[in-house]
Amino acid sequence: MTITNTWAISNLDRNVADGKITTIHWTLNSTDGTYSAGCYGSIGVDGDVTIAYKDLTADTVIGWVKDHFGTEKVTEIEQAMADQLEQQRAPKTAAGVPW
Repeated sequence: MTITNTWAISNLDRNVADGKITTIHWTLNSTDGTYSAGCYGSIGVDGDVTIAYKDLTADTVIGWVKDHFGTEKVTEIEQAMADQLEQQRAPKTAAGVPW
């Protein structure tokens, strides 16, 4: 089973006066071709952004998100999505009532 993980930026909050990014809103969507799982989060941005707002690209900002988390945490988040896909493929728990 191959899992495709797609990181994306859903929004950026910024100061209008100076264009500095204050918050990055990110998503991760994972699929194995049959099932899908996703998560969303946001991170505050500290420090100076050296790229003008108009020149930012999704790849650049996704890189900032991954750098913020570090390799270990990125792997952990992607594994959590893989675990959700596995739960969908082979449920170990269920909810509901018998009537």
